[in-house]
Amino acid sequence: MVLSSVLGFPRIGANREVKKAVEAYWAGKISADDLTKAAADVKKASWTGLKEAKVDLIPSGEFSLYDHVLDHSAAFNAIPKRYLGHNLSPLDIYFAMGRGRQAEGVDVPACEMKKWFDSNYHFVVPELSESTDFKLNFNKPVEEFNEAKALGIATRPVVLGPITYLWLAKAAKEASPDFSPISLLPKLLPLYKQLLTELKAAGAEWVQVDEPVLVLDAGLQLESQFNTAYAELSPVAPKILLTTYFGRLDANANFAAKLPVAGLHIDLDRAPTQLESTIAAVKSTSLVLSLGLVSGRNIWKTDLSAAIKSGQIAVDALGGDRVIAATSSSLLHTPVTLASEKKLTPEQKDWFSFALEKASEVHIIAAILSGSQDSAVSQALEANRTSIAKRREFEHTSNDAVRKRVAAITPEMLERKSPFAVRQEVQKKKLNLPKFPTTTIGSFPQTKEIRAARAKLNKGEITEEEYETFIKKEIEHVVAFQEKIGLDLLVHGEPERNDMVQYFGEQFDGFVFTQNGWVQSYGSRYVRPPIIVYDVSRPHPITVKWSSYAQSVSKKPMKGMLTGPVTILNWSFPRADVSRELQSKQLALALRDEVVDLEKAGIQAIQVDEPAIREGLPLRRVDWDHYLTWAVDSFRLATSGVTDATQTHSHFCYSDFDDIFPSIQRLDADVISIEASKSDMKLLKTFQHYGYANQIGPGVYDIHSPRVPGGEEIQDRLGAMLQFLPDSLLFVNPDCGLKTRGWKETEASLVNLVNAAKWARQQYA
Repeated sequence: MVLSSVLGFPRIGANREVKKAVEAYWAGKISADDLTKAAADVKKASWTGLKEAKVDLIPSGEFSLYDHVLDHSAAFNAIPKRYLGHNLSPLDIYFAMGRGRQAEGVDVPACEMKKWFDSNYHFVVPELSESTDFKLNFNKPVEEFNEAKALGIATRPVVLGPITYLWLAKAAKEASPDFSPISLLPKLLPLYKQLLTELKAAGAEWVQVDEPVLVLDAGLQLESQFNTAYAELSPVAPKILLTTYFGRLDANANFAAKLPVAGLHIDLDRAPTQLESTIAAVKSTSLVLSLGLVSGRNIWKTDLSAAIKSGQIAVDALGGDRVIAATSSSLLHTPVTLASEKKLTPEQKDWFSFALEKASEVHIIAAILSGSQDSAVSQALEANRTSIAKRREFEHTSNDAVRKRVAAITPEMLERKSPFAVRQEVQKKKLNLPKFPTTTIGSFPQTKEIRAARAKLNKGEITEEEYETFIKKEIEHVVAFQEKIGLDLLVHGEPERNDMVQYFGEQFDGFVFTQNGWVQSYGSRYVRPPIIVYDVSRPHPITVKWSSYAQSVSKKPMKGMLTGPVTILNWSFPRADVSRELQSKQLALALRDEVVDLEKAGIQAIQVDEPAIREGLPLRRVDWDHYLTWAVDSFRLATSGVTDATQTHSHFCYSDFDDIFPSIQRLDADVISIEASKSDMKLLKTFQHYGYANQIGPGVYDIHSPRVPGGEEIQDRLGAMLQFLPDSLLFVNPDCGLKTRGWKETEASLVNLVNAAKWARQQYA
């Protein structure tokens, strides 16, 4: 019989209960016990929902209050020394690692964050060295397995694999220059053996061990480590399902299929072509093959007939007892349930499938592959066929004007009128910025008053005119504050925006939106990705009114703020029926119109943010060139319609540029700002190595933490930056936007930033 499986479930709660509880704990409003109770309620609801959806293999152990990689670091005692010795509880040490802490005499920055493979989820990077003292502080998989068992629910625990955990880690500052985290595998394996032994003793039949590093080129260089690790772990563990996702195994299948594990999971949503080669690799073994037939990354309803067809190929080759029908990855990347959506039209709602609905889909696929005669299953399959046919009919229509405009793109549309050196001189005269110009990334704190005003507008409790009056006052406040502290290049603060992607999607044609489609981005930061359903176009100007108003109340130059085409695409749920390239170029043309209109309105600097451009890079190097070509072209298409005098900016988050630096250069933005404060300036070495000629603003402090950086701390960072960058090119700015921060910490941090820039002007006059 073919079993059904879900690899992981959203841990936010159907109504964002975890966010509310975690933030209440941070604010001192609830106790640690209250937080534990809130978490237990969400886990119970998730396990119960999956059981009611008739899923056979239900995940446990993957729930997290902040981040699952951070959970492993805390469990294995991989805790940097700076968090110890402050008389903090284990829970507060955990949160300090995730977000920093500045209270009660404790002042420690957060650990670095990076994107989880090619997703918009951020994980907390482990910091390891030769002196890391691994020990098992707690066994979370056992605790949650027993928690579910007490509810009468049998689960398959989930564990991040040792190879992937070490591969994700970075060398701590105290590590020797030639240290590599993977060298700690012999020290870490005893902890995994203890964890898995205890899991088996608790009664777990299977354990899901996630090793997504196997879908990377790097996986091939780790064959010996995989052989060593699983030779030690398999004898003491429950049956191991070695789990991969987000890409294809390629040559790594040759050794993965020979590892002493009980099963192998592959992602057939992101990499459907690997089915037959993987079947061939495992056919002569006894391995169970878990098939990722239902997308864990997108929200479109699964074409059950197509999924069943793929599943049947595996059943015919291996037999039903050796096949599992599963989600392609954890459902962490999707909203919890469609049941919460009340405003989508019936037609729109019929297109989608969220986490709980996807759980039902894997059940139906498994049931059909097992020869089920249940009328409810056959009726569900028939209803799905009807639904998919209606969606395909909708997909066949298109906006001819948009398609023709994309087809008419010329190479000249991707080029600025003059090279950067010429533009820089023109912009110096027009903007008249000082040396080490200061600016922010764009957003200022979204206060409860701003959120309340937006909610009142949406409920019809205030008029559009009243709302606009409120927004103008917020802009005036932000502009006055920036002038008061002495920032050089101002922003309007974005009080009118709910989210940097959702806001633009709401103004474009071609998107639909959810009420409660929240997805975790990092920690307690959740987003509601818009959904691209049709050809994208801009029916009217979007930001011109607010940027123009901000400029009208200040004599200092104002920066227009836009989100770039690749980021809007990557942080939305994209269409599955047309290429990402087509969608990106449609977005770029819409944004090009906005950029040109901003310039016409007198805005002298325009920032088009692309924090997701590195995130969207394919996981296999062989696929990079095509993506980077259309991604960079999309940015240039959006920004190249202006004159030399308009200064273009862009922003990037958590980006490792080493391998794609030529593409970063090809963007040809006049100024780029990047995350640098938590990465020990390592990015700047890349810029120095390649020789970056345009202007750059490495972030001088981490906005993802409420901690306020001291003035000397920022001065030290500026001094370190000037070891790698010419002072003529350096902008001074935070790491990212200030939307999630409070005003008190924002004011203090920016005052210190401005003072540090003044110090730099004196030191490097």
